[in-house]
Amino acid sequence: MVGRYGRSNGSAVCPHRYVPGMSASGLRPAVTELRLSAFKSHRRAAFSLGPLTLFAGPSGSGKSGVLEAYAALARLAGGARLAEVFREPASYIPRRARPDRQGRRGFRIGCTVDGPVGPVRLDVAVQAEPELRIVGERLTGAGETLLETALRDPERRSVQAAWHTAGAVAVTRAPLPDDRLATSLLPLRVAGITEGQRLALAGAEQVVIALRSVFACDPRPDGMRAPAAPRDGRLRGGCENLAAVLRRTSRECVSRHAALVAAVRAGCAGPVEGLVTEGAGGGGVRALVEQGELGAMPVERLGDGELRYLALALVLLTGPGVLAMEPAADVLPARQVLTVLADGFDRCLDRRQARELLGVAVRMCARGHIRLVGTVGDVTGAVGDAPVTGDAPVTVVNLERERVS
Repeated sequence: MVGRYGRSNGSAVCPHRYVPGMSASGLRPAVTELRLSAFKSHRRAAFSLGPLTLFAGPSGSGKSGVLEAYAALARLAGGARLAEVFREPASYIPRRARPDRQGRRGFRIGCTVDGPVGPVRLDVAVQAEPELRIVGERLTGAGETLLETALRDPERRSVQAAWHTAGAVAVTRAPLPDDRLATSLLPLRVAGITEGQRLALAGAEQVVIALRSVFACDPRPDGMRAPAAPRDGRLRGGCENLAAVLRRTSRECVSRHAALVAAVRAGCAGPVEGLVTEGAGGGGVRALVEQGELGAMPVERLGDGELRYLALALVLLTGPGVLAMEPAADVLPARQVLTVLADGFDRCLDRRQARELLGVAVRMCARGHIRLVGTVGDVTGAVGDAPVTGDAPVTVVNLERERVS
């Protein structure tokens, strides 16, 4: 995705070449608002996202649904088809949503991405019944509607798309598939000849760059206790290949590995002098905690909380090249922000572990290259009693159980 648009103050378009993820200030695209207009238990919900945002609330309040919506937008921005993202479409329809006269029901999600273009809004309407399809999409930024799609003919598997041109004609129209995010397809369809086209390209690229740089993580302790294939060196979302990744990272970056050992020492019981790996039966590899005079203890003997703590600390202290994700390949890593989605950030952790892990997250997010959006069950245990909104490094969104209307 290479656009050709540069932006000065205001919305004026400059003639020089635009490089994705670049601006005069070096601003990296990042999602700053998530909207769940109609999604599962959420209606007309909009959540501001800071560098480190935690969603708290009782069971059933919709915490996990927020992360599901974010992850869905990320996968769609990466080019995934609708059916691959929403395998059970009816489960995302708002509770008690009634079908229209044609028997159609669906859901709506969206986000705002800040970056070189300024705030760019993406809103998507999905029909879940009777057929799964995107029936409307709108991309706006710099005071313009950059892209808009609508389902004109239900009999056709396409939507009518119109994107900003500002040339001899105001917009260009063409059919696009109804099972793909049009914003992700725009760089493949627009030549970038006019200033309007370059603006549309820049807005689409900004959104795609921010959304693709996402790693959804929910460590599974049972899977982490089994040996891993030694060449399985990209950490998966369940972290079941933790041992193989530890072997790789310990060899590639001594300083980051030392930081991980320090974090584990602060959050786990017993002495921790190092993290090492060794061969296991069947050609696999397993991880061990070096405990000085006590010897080396295999990580499979750690409790669930310690394993989750170890895995999440590793995620926060590593980078996209070690995680099983596909960020925008033609954008320098220094111009992207990795966003970690951590469902159950404090799950299985005691209060000391939760606060130590949050401290790691705060330090890493302060550098500007990583953001965290997570859910917590015990907000007081994770962040303490101090205020955490406004200008503080941690933003907590308290979700109350929503009424079903």
